[in-house]
Amino acid sequence: QVQLVESGGGSVQPGGSLRLSCAASRSIFSIFEIGWYRQLSGDRRELVARFNSDGTTDYADSVKGRFLIDTDDAKNTVYLQMNNLQPEDTTEYDCYAVEYADGFKKTYWGRGTQVTVSS
Repeated sequence: QVQLVESGGGSVQPGGSLRLSCAASRSIFSIFEIGWYRQLSGDRRELVARFNSDGTTDYADSVKGRFLIDTDDAKNTVYLQMNNLQPEDTTEYDCYAVEYADGFKKTYWGRGTQVTVSS
C-alpha cells in the first residue's frame, strides 16, 4: 500500500507559479504510474500530468508548455511545477499512484491540495 500526501497548493495571481509536492510513504521506483489529476465540475477529473512505467510523461493539452512533472526518487516525491497559472487552473489537484500487486491493479489517491488563481 502507498499513502500519498500533497502539499504546495495556495493562492496566486494570474501568471504566477506554484510547485505541488506529493510525498509517498515508500519508494516510488517500482510504482507503475504516478501523476496528478485535477477536479472538474460535475465530479469529473482531468489527467494533468503523469509518469508512465517506461519513464515517458503525458500532459493535458491545456497545461502543455506550462506545467512540468518530475520526481525525486530519493525523497519518494513527485512534483508538479505549474507556471503561468490562469484562473481556469483553479481547482483541487490530486496525486495518484498505480501499482500492480498479485496480478491486481491498485490505485492510490492523496487527499488533494487546492490551487486558486485570481487577481
